[in-house]
Amino acid sequence: MSKKGFIFVLLLVSGYSLSAQIGGRYTYQFLNLVSSPRQAALGGKYVTGYNMDPTSALQNPAAINEEMHNQLAVNYVNYISDVNYGSVAYARAFGPRQLVFHTGITYINYGKFNGFDEFGNETSEFGAGEVALSFGYSYAIPNSNFHVGSSVKFISSKLEEYTSLGGALDLGVIYHNPDTKFDAGLSVRNLGTQFTTYAGTREDLPLTIDLGFAKTLTGVPIRWNFTLENLQIWDVAFRNPARDVTDLEGNIEEDDPGFVNNALRHVVLGVEFFPESGFNVRLGYNFRRSEELRIVDQRSFAGLSGGFSLKMGKFRFAYSYARYNSAASSSTFGLNVNLQ
Repeated sequence: MSKKGFIFVLLLVSGYSLSAQIGGRYTYQFLNLVSSPRQAALGGKYVTGYNMDPTSALQNPAAINEEMHNQLAVNYVNYISDVNYGSVAYARAFGPRQLVFHTGITYINYGKFNGFDEFGNETSEFGAGEVALSFGYSYAIPNSNFHVGSSVKFISSKLEEYTSLGGALDLGVIYHNPDTKFDAGLSVRNLGTQFTTYAGTREDLPLTIDLGFAKTLTGVPIRWNFTLENLQIWDVAFRNPARDVTDLEGNIEEDDPGFVNNALRHVVLGVEFFPESGFNVRLGYNFRRSEELRIVDQRSFAGLSGGFSLKMGKFRFAYSYARYNSAASSSTFGLNVNLQ
């Protein structure tokens, strides 16, 4: 693949990870890719995960808790074209007060590309990849159900011969009520900067603010999830010229998403069946993904996602499938291991 093809893949990854209006504005876009099968199955956003899965802390550091002690999570995503990415997360409690610390790695490999000079002569093959290493800690506010957390990330990126280093901070708050089985979470991710730039131009990091709510229904093994994503920017909708309508007289009615359509693009819905059992099923719907990636006059089921998890002894295997359109989808695989 040529350098032009390489640039196309980068734009494609940014577009599918954050969609067109938000993607492409910032560097280190891989930081906001889905990091676990549960997150992928529930529509791509999950900030209320107060459980024993250490991957939850990659989405909201306030999720770090004692149940994560000595838990290891490994996740892999078979993404678009030859792009692959994944994450590894681990948490451990120390000392008599059981202070829990968390560490995680997120990486993406864009594959191999054929290089060419300005005259079209083939040069050497090159690759591209990015990685982020994070360290986090949370604190339970005494006499309350609130938990606050933070994590610091060190970022390294290499795109052909261009390299960049950066750092970021994630902040989070979770309200966890085990009696009512209601959770609320707020996550502010990627507050940071580039330490070194690719070619002298400093770029912003993809700041993301998400607010989520989750509740397990009383007497019914169903847990619903409602998430408002990208609260850092209101106008996430945009005009798509491909959806303009031309009448018989040549008048053009331009595509206009409108207020309601823009508001819905902040909404992600998810539901888990049998959430507290050894086997559960998950379904999700992402409104923004559905609107931005659907094909006009075709039923592509864009925005839908689903998955399941199965616990066997000290192992829990999870899988999810996310639909983008008739030409693109992704599968996410995850394995959680209890090392105690």
